[in-house]
Amino acid sequence: MSIQADPPRRAGLSSAAARLSRIDRVWGILALAPPALLLLDGEQAVESAAFMAEAFFSLLPFLLFSVCFAAWAAATGADNLIAKAFSGAPALTIFTAALAGALSPLCSCGVIPLIAALLSMGTPLAPVMAFWLASPVMDPSMFALTAGTLGFDFAVAKTLAAVGLGLLGGFGVLALAGTAALADPLRAGVGNGGCGGAKARAPQPVVWRFWAEAPRAAKFGAEARKSFLFLAKWLLLAFLLESLMLAWIPAETIAATLGGGGAWTTVLAAVLGVPAYLNGYAALPLVSGLTAQGMAPGAAMAFLVAGGVSSIPAAMAVWALAKPKVFALYLGFAFIGALTAGFAWQIAS
Repeated sequence: MSIQADPPRRAGLSSAAARLSRIDRVWGILALAPPALLLLDGEQAVESAAFMAEAFFSLLPFLLFSVCFAAWAAATGADNLIAKAFSGAPALTIFTAALAGALSPLCSCGVIPLIAALLSMGTPLAPVMAFWLASPVMDPSMFALTAGTLGFDFAVAKTLAAVGLGLLGGFGVLALAGTAALADPLRAGVGNGGCGGAKARAPQPVVWRFWAEAPRAAKFGAEARKSFLFLAKWLLLAFLLESLMLAWIPAETIAATLGGGGAWTTVLAAVLGVPAYLNGYAALPLVSGLTAQGMAPGAAMAFLVAGGVSSIPAAMAVWALAKPKVFALYLGFAFIGALTAGFAWQIAS
């Protein structure tokens, strides 16, 4: 009897496991956290829910702008213009690539095939590194949300830090050109391909009046829905964590560890940015809460810059495509750039 029942039981378990694997983990956490928190601390559960709602709706105008901009870029094909940033004199291409990276609406998954195609086509590593470093630190959506959470001046400074980081990496690679470490930077088996690769190989003209074409209008709607759900889930998770952080982490601990503006606090923030960074959008309200509790401005900048470059999506994109020596250069430039940005913002503040 038990032997005959095993196959259906195994099939049921496999089906259940398959259904669970399709559930987005962030949405799963957001669904399970409130009832779990209600059981542990009912008063805090109510306070966290109110905090999340107030914070989310205060950022809603910035969120809607971010969503519409990303959908517009995808529907018009404006992201095709990025491919033009990688041709010309070395110094000019590095500067253009760093600027394009900071302003690009591409996410980490969109950058991967684009970078692979550029490298496999023989594009010099210097402008590619500039784009690679600047891209995860800032984009138009990130700028809008940064301005809403940490202020317009901080958003501008972070944008300048992204461009500066790209320039550091690009000209650093240019100075090391010809060395064994930078010869054949791609991993074996990595070739061009994917949607980003197609954009790099054969850029298509931008269609500004995208609503006149049904497929592009449909793409705008699909991209808007996808972007809204992606941003909303990370922001809600961040606000949940921020509410718990504000309630459970003593302000004096934050002020004592990352406050004061000393050089060591900036270094510590850059180091902590690697394991503590959840997501570029989720990090913003968390850093806002830490700043309110006494985190030094320079430490906040170093945390966001270092964490953005070394976050799992950004770092894994580099690791998947490039050889270890190139990956080490990527992290080294990121850490130096984050410290420089942190020290500069601390002095300016």
